[in-house]
Amino acid sequence: MTDLWHIARSFAATRYYTRKGLSRTAFMRWQDKAVQRWLEHDVPKARYYASAKARLEALPIVDKTIQMADFGAFNLGDVSASTGWRCFETTQVHGEISVGASTGTSGNRALYMITPQERLRWLGTILAKALPRFPFQAERVAVILPQSSALYDMAARANRLKLAFFDLTEGMEHWSKRLAAFDPTCLVGPPRVLRALAEADIGIKPRIVYAGAETLDPVDREVIEAKFAVQLGQIYMATEGLFGVSCAHGNIHLAEDAVKFEFEPAGDGLVNPIVSCFQRRYQIMARYRMNDLLRLRPGPCPCGSSLQAVTEIVGRMDDVFVFNTGGEPIYFTPDVLRNAVLDADRSIDDFRILRVAENRIELILPDRFEPEITQKIKAALERLLHARCEGIAVSARVAQLSPDPHRKLRRVENKWRPEH
Repeated sequence: MTDLWHIARSFAATRYYTRKGLSRTAFMRWQDKAVQRWLEHDVPKARYYASAKARLEALPIVDKTIQMADFGAFNLGDVSASTGWRCFETTQVHGEISVGASTGTSGNRALYMITPQERLRWLGTILAKALPRFPFQAERVAVILPQSSALYDMAARANRLKLAFFDLTEGMEHWSKRLAAFDPTCLVGPPRVLRALAEADIGIKPRIVYAGAETLDPVDREVIEAKFAVQLGQIYMATEGLFGVSCAHGNIHLAEDAVKFEFEPAGDGLVNPIVSCFQRRYQIMARYRMNDLLRLRPGPCPCGSSLQAVTEIVGRMDDVFVFNTGGEPIYFTPDVLRNAVLDADRSIDDFRILRVAENRIELILPDRFEPEITQKIKAALERLLHARCEGIAVSARVAQLSPDPHRKLRRVENKWRPEH
C-alpha cells in the first residue's frame, strides 16, 4: 500500500469516527472495542507488559521517569535509552523506526519512537482535525517549532498540501522573510512567536492560526487575534502524541479516536490526564500520567462533536505552587496566579511569577512599568496569597522580558524544589 493510501485511510477514519451528530454513547462503544483490541494484541508485545492482564484498569500508571528508566521495556524493539539517544543525535532513525525527543520543558527530555505507518496515520489524523477545508482547498502550512521531525517531513509529501518548517531556535530574524514569501494559509507555532509575528507585521494573512507547545495566556491571545483577524485555535500535542485540536467554538476536543483519557482530580475543578495511546503499537504508552492541568467542559460542545471538550489547558502540575503552613497543603494553580496579575492592571502584556524559595515568590514585570504600577500589581498578588496562606513573601522588580528561544515560555514557574 502506498504512503498516500495510508494517509487517506487515516484521514477518512478520523473524519468518520469524529463526525458531527455521532452520539457520545456510540463513540464510546467504538473506542472501548478499539482499546480492548490494543490491550490484547499490542500491549503484551512490550516487555514491561508481558505478563499484564488485558484490562486497562489492571495496568500500572507510569510516567516519564519510569519509562525512561527502562526505555527498552516499553518498545517492541527493546531499544535501550542509550541506543535511542545515539540514534536521535545522529541519524534520527533506528532501522526504519523514527527516533525523536521532547524539547525538555521540565529539564528532562523524553524519547519517542514511531513506525513509518504511525507517521502516516498521524499525518492523516492531524490533517482531518486541523484543516477543515482540506483536501477541497489546498493549504500552505507553516510550522514554527524548536526542532523539525520526520512527521513534518512526511506532511510535505501530501497532495494539495505545502508544508514549511521554521526553526524557532534560529530566531525570527533568520526566517521571517522566507515565511512571508511562503504566505501560509495556516500558521502553527508557540503563542509567544505568533504574538511576535503579529507585532512585527511581516505581511502574512493566514486564514487559520493555531497556538501550541506552550500555555496560551490571554495577553497573547488578544494581540494575535486582533492582528490576524481570526479566532486563534489550539493544538494540544506533546512527545506522547496528538491530544487535541480546537473547534470553531474555541473548545479543544480531545483526540479520543486515538487516545483513551482517564482523569485524576487536581483541585479547583482541574484534572490531570492519564493517557493510553491505543493507535501506537511500537512504543507502548499505556496509562501514562501527563504533567498537564486541564479544565474540562462539563457538557457537550455546541459544535456537535462527541469528543470530550477542554475549555482551557491551565498549565503544568510542576508549576502549581503548594504551600504548607502547619495545616493542610494550600494549592495555587497557574491560572489563579496569572489572573490575579492580569486583573490588577489592564496595561499588563507580559510578566513572570516565579516561586524561588519555600515561602517566597518573585514577580517580574516589563521595565517600562513605573514603580507605583509595579507596587499595585504586587499588592494584588499578595492579597490573593495572604487570603489563604500567611507568611508568603512577595518581591517585585522590573526587567527586560524576552523569551528564551531554546525553551518554552512559562510565565508562572515553580523554580523551587524541596530537598529530600
